[in-house]
Amino acid sequence: MSVTEVDHPLVRHKLSYLRDRRTSTGDFRRLVRELTALLTYEATKELPTETVRVETPLEWTEVERIQGKKVAVCPVLRAGLGMLDGFLGLVSGARVGFIGLFRDEATLEPVEYYMKLPSDIGVRDAIVLDPMLATGNSAVAAVSAVKAAGARSVRLISLVAAPEGIERLQTEHPDVPIFCASVDRELNERGYIVPGLGDAGDRLYGTK
Repeated sequence: MSVTEVDHPLVRHKLSYLRDRRTSTGDFRRLVRELTALLTYEATKELPTETVRVETPLEWTEVERIQGKKVAVCPVLRAGLGMLDGFLGLVSGARVGFIGLFRDEATLEPVEYYMKLPSDIGVRDAIVLDPMLATGNSAVAAVSAVKAAGARSVRLISLVAAPEGIERLQTEHPDVPIFCASVDRELNERGYIVPGLGDAGDRLYGTK
């Protein structure tokens, strides 16, 4: 499995403001959308294409389009919702699935409370949106659910990742590539990524 840490000046710039505790809720939301769009560009670079003929205002020509039924995007609730518009801004025809998980703060294990995936996910390439790849438990559960539903392939987009989460996902799903803005240092004793950017859900929605 590959891990792509997107090293682009715009990515580093926007991530710097996401990390800053002084960044307002509104700015945090906007930055998550913008950063997700940049990561989406990288995560979709290898989608298969096909050649079709179209008529321009001047002549007929051959162009490339994404092949087949294209993409299903599956945000992990709730924080993954903050990434959804950034993804759909680039891939507007994607079908959307929702994976509801919360982390048990005692065990750090994911608890599923909602699951709704596109009925035709079996003919689509799935991209899971999970802002923080921390312990990896939620990402593993989300990817497992999408695979069980029959997705043609699965990729994961996270804003930041910890080595522990990467290792966990690699162990359980070695075929799933990861795209992130940063691989951070480690997890702390509470299972949070450090230096990280705090709790993405709380910062997106102004909750504690």
